[in-house]
Parts: sequence; C-alpha cells; structure tokens
Amino acid sequence: MVFADLFFLYFFLPVCLICYFITRKLQIRNAVLIVFSLIFYAWGEPVWVSILLVSSVVDYINGRVVGKYKDKWQAKCALAFSLIFNLGVLFGFKYTGFFVENINALTGLSIPVPNIKLPIGISFYTFQTISYTVDCYWGKVKPQKNFAKFLMYVSLFPQLVAGPIVRYADIAQEIDDRKTTIKDFSDGMSRMILGLAKKVIIANNLSTIVTSLFGSADNGYENIASLSVAGTWYGAVLVGLWYYFDFSGYSDIAIGLGRIFGFHFNENFRYPFICKSISEFWQRWHISLSSFFRDYVLYLPIFGKRRKYGGLFLVWFCTGLWHGASWNFIIWGLYYGVFICIEMMIGKKRMKKMPSALAHIYTKLVIFLGFGIFYFESLPALGKFFKALVGANSNPLGDTYTLHIFMNNIWLFIAAIVFSMPIIPKIKEKAVAAKNSGGAYAIQTAGIVGNAVLLIVSSILLVNTTNNPFLYFRF
Repeated sequence: MVFADLFFLYFFLPVCLICYFITRKLQIRNAVLIVFSLIFYAWGEPVWVSILLVSSVVDYINGRVVGKYKDKWQAKCALAFSLIFNLGVLFGFKYTGFFVENINALTGLSIPVPNIKLPIGISFYTFQTISYTVDCYWGKVKPQKNFAKFLMYVSLFPQLVAGPIVRYADIAQEIDDRKTTIKDFSDGMSRMILGLAKKVIIANNLSTIVTSLFGSADNGYENIASLSVAGTWYGAVLVGLWYYFDFSGYSDIAIGLGRIFGFHFNENFRYPFICKSISEFWQRWHISLSSFFRDYVLYLPIFGKRRKYGGLFLVWFCTGLWHGASWNFIIWGLYYGVFICIEMMIGKKRMKKMPSALAHIYTKLVIFLGFGIFYFESLPALGKFFKALVGANSNPLGDTYTLHIFMNNIWLFIAAIVFSMPIIPKIKEKAVAAKNSGGAYAIQTAGIVGNAVLLIVSSILLVNTTNNPFLYFRF
C-alpha cells in the first residue's frame, strides 16, 4: 500500500484513525497501530511480513540479552548476531544478484544469477533494528521489555517502507506515554497534505519531463545520446528537483502521520538546495540516513585504528551501495565522498569565506551532476550522459525539442524552484513574529484554504492512477 492512493487516503487512514481514537487506553491504541501497520505492509505482498516479524523477534531478543548481560561476552555475541543477521538478510535479498553478476564478469564463470525480489522497506527497518541493538549495547537506550511495543516501533506504518529511519531513542518515551493534541492533529494533517501535493502535483509531473528528455531504464535511456548540452543539464536539474519532491514528500507524509498518532519524528529534509557547501547539503538531505552512517560507521576502527579519511570513504561507499545494487550508486557515493574530503582539507572557516554566489554555483553544479549519476543505472548510458554534458557526443549546445519542453513546463519548473526554498515558511514566520492578530488570522485562513485546495487537486490527479509508488520504495 502507498500513501499516494485514494484507497489509503479515504478508507484505510480514516478507519485507522477511528479505531485509534475511539479509545484512550494506550495499550489498545498500540495494538491498533500494530494491526494496521501489518495490514499496510502486507497489502501487496503478504509473504514479506514474515521477514519483518522474524527481524523484530531476533532484535527484541538481542536487545534483552544485551541489557541482561551488559559488558559480558553474551552481550557481545548478541550484538554480533544482530549485525550478521540483519546485514545478511539485507545482502541476501538486495545484493546477491549484483554480487554474482560481478563474479561472472571478473572470472568468466556462468553462475546463474538469482532473480530475488526485494521486500519493500527492508533497507529501512533493518537499519532501525540495527541502531536499536547497537544503542542498547552502548547504553544509550534501555532494552524494551514488551515485545508488542518493540514490534510497533519496527512496523509503524507511517515510516515503515521508505523512512525516515527513526531511531528507538527518539520515540522511546512516546511508545510508553503519548497523547495527541488538537494542534498535533492539525499540524500533522497539514504536513501530510503538503507531502501528498509534493508527490502528486510536482514530483510526478517532473518525472514525466525527465523521461521525455532522457528516456527510461526500460528503453535503455535511448534519448541521452542525441540530447543537446542544454537539454542534458536541464534534465539533470529536473532529476534533482524530482527526487527532492518525491523523497521529501514521503518524509512529510510520514512525519505528519506520526504527529497525528502522537509521535514526533525528526526532520529528514531541510531545504537542501539552499546549501553553500556539499557538507551542508548532506546535513539537510536525507538526514536520518546520513546521520545513521555518521554515528554507526564513520568511527569504525579500520585496520585497528580510527582513520579519518578511511572512515569517510567507507561511509560514502556504504551510502552509495545502500541505495541500490548497481555501480552507478557506488560511483555516486564515492563522488560525494571526494567533495566532502576536499572540503574537510580546505576547512570550514575557509569554506565560509567563499563568496556566496560562487558557493551556490559550486554546490549546485556538484549536486545536479550527482543526480545525473544517480539516475543512470546503466554504465554505458552514464558514459553517454557525461559526454552529453560537454557536447562530446557531437550534440549541439541547444535544440528546439528542449526549448519546447522547457516553455511548455515553465510554470512547473518555477514552482519547483520556489517551493524547494524556504520562502513561504519565512513569510509565515515574519507574519507570526509581527504579532499582528489580523495577519496571523489571515495566515491561518490561507493555510486552511490552501490545504483544502491541495488535497482536492491531489485527489483529482489520483483518480485514474492505479500504481503511484514513491522512489524510495526501490531502495
């Protein structure tokens, strides 16, 4: 089941809310969330619920063992088993085919490549359970003694299949004691509607333009070889905007739904395109993932020591590989690792001295080129993309096809640029700070009307849509 679906919006969610708020007993509310979360996850492929349940049981037991035998060999064994089990399951489903393909390419063997379907959300909930066990081992959280509460944490449907990666420490108190105020419900619904609009109104339309420019994986990205230099750069910018509105749209819905149920998830995207360095970009983009690798991988001892740059490139290798079993993702991760490394060597103080205009130009060139690397999963197509960026495919600087697409979608492009920056929040912030009751009332009224319009427009656009998954479902 997906959020951008009329069945979810007008049947599943209302029924869930009724069942949840019909009682004030937290134990029953938790049971409602568990049942609806498992139904949500099992809607398309019921068999994968078993993997989720087994993972929950394994790390619930590991957490209890770590808590009981703190600093003893049993706790170390439980931690090791958690890492081996979770990473083993993730590798088995996500990377076995990729691994076999590369073994065949390197050795000339003809080992059959298994076609293993990836369970939705496995990359997210395995990282959540890993972070729980590690935090228990480090003494950052106390092991959850109630399995039902732990299962609710792992399976909570707002963030189950595409993040953000919610750490147990962030919501441990709310699992045991939470309430939803009228403001929570109102803010949560507003955030959810905003995320839905990002996905349905902006991201989906941007994806159509990108496909018309570059082509899709199904047709081998056949358009890229003949696309002009301007068209290639325009397409790369659109890919970045598309991914931002799709990824952040899902996170907005997840955070909004969590707020409705009394959970306060951390922000996952903080207007990343306003950054003035690549380091800052990754402090604003998919924050839950980048912070996970920072906290659990960066300081791992490599060859017996904590190595500053070795840990850095390990993090970015893992970040790239996490996104998919394809070389372009690994290249993409290491690509960012190089720029982060360069900025570290330059130093924060010197980076801040860079003229603002130059900083924005530098970061946007790096970022949108990075999105191009991310988009082309075929290495031959990726090579053609690099060539097209500089006209090495004998392609022209501009073409009428690109100009036609640009002019036909100019208002969508302008809207995407505007809403990718914190312009509206700044206006709202200034209106509230002015302490003008009339202005505050106008802002509140505009918000209600705006939410209603966005919901109606999004619903209309979803009428003839049968499958509308978010991009992070792939990862």
